[in-house]
Amino acid sequence: MVSMIDANAPRLMVLSGLSGGGKTVALRTLEDLGFYCVDNLPAALIPALADALTAGNGGPRRIAVGIDVRAQGDDLTRMPGVLAQLAAAGTPAELVFLHARDEVLIKRYSETRRRHPLSAQGLSLAGAIARERTLLKPLSAIAERQIDTSELNVHQLRRLIATSYGLRGDGLTLLFESFAFRRGLPPDADFVFDARCLPNPHWDPALRPLSGRDAAVRAYLEAQPLVQQFTQDLQQMLEHWLPHFVQEDRSYVTVSIGCTGGRHRSVYLAERLTEHFRERHTQVLTFHRELE
Repeated sequence: MVSMIDANAPRLMVLSGLSGGGKTVALRTLEDLGFYCVDNLPAALIPALADALTAGNGGPRRIAVGIDVRAQGDDLTRMPGVLAQLAAAGTPAELVFLHARDEVLIKRYSETRRRHPLSAQGLSLAGAIARERTLLKPLSAIAERQIDTSELNVHQLRRLIATSYGLRGDGLTLLFESFAFRRGLPPDADFVFDARCLPNPHWDPALRPLSGRDAAVRAYLEAQPLVQQFTQDLQQMLEHWLPHFVQEDRSYVTVSIGCTGGRHRSVYLAERLTEHFRERHTQVLTFHRELE
């Protein structure tokens, strides 16, 4: 059972974990949920951030800090002491550690072609992962929660973070997701809508490299009456049916919008729906599968 929390209560979270384990996805999800997020912050500055939680001057009430192997100097070895200092000062931080099996991390790096942060030390990928596990062991050992992302895709991890740290007892969390039909349907969608019938910016050479987040693509689509009618129909349909999900005690609903490439029309629609429903719901997330 998901425990509901007060989304306005002061909260300090520290996210750490192995590179490729999902920390960046977790931070982005928390940011969508209203957390003030800082990645790779020096350990010495964390207490100052924590002071903002209790200063009572309109500062951020929920803060998430990312700490990983990129930390400089002795920051990693200092972190347990910093966390103890925060607890003694009355502002304890919740440490969450994300990790995955070695073969999964290697596959993820192979698929994305990213470089491991420790590869500059002349280590193989397997060696870099092993070294990283050793360096992060002090944080892993004291984490309040360990999240193994080996069997989770990005979408599932976002849902896990949202349901674990963002839900309140009096609201529904919505996720609007864009995707490409040619790469398959999202596995956890509650609603799936097909935008392939709409005018496609892909056929304009100037718009092709852009995405539905860019102003030029938005302007193109907003000038299309069919797109505006499609958007309004989606909004009205969801406004009618979402209250029924609330009545059924559903706490999380995923709305997926697909197009051919998952870059233009579906992204635009997901962004528009997010903007619209954030005026009505406090917990609205966005995920663009083909852009992440």
